[in-house]
Amino acid sequence: MKIIWSPLAIDRVMEIASYIAKDDSLASEKWVYSLFKKVKRLEKFPDSGRVVPETKRTDIREIVFGNYRIIYRIEEAKVSILTVRHGKQILPNDDIK
Repeated sequence: MKIIWSPLAIDRVMEIASYIAKDDSLASEKWVYSLFKKVKRLEKFPDSGRVVPETKRTDIREIVFGNYRIIYRIEEAKVSILTVRHGKQILPNDDIK
């Protein structure tokens, strides 16, 4: 399956990476690299994530990466990365449209 990143997901990754880089730019680079590596696994195993509890929709899933939730939608031939949120943040409905 092809991985497609939404503009919102890219923005969230950049925000988080910028925040981490304030203290340690190398750690920020490693975090981004590891996040993309984890997401790449969805190409072969799109059903590996759990159903997002807030939605209960089987096409909206999440994988956990450290303290973050990577929210994605499974579609016919692609996986759309919708957003990346800290695990303690409430998931707004706008993030999964």
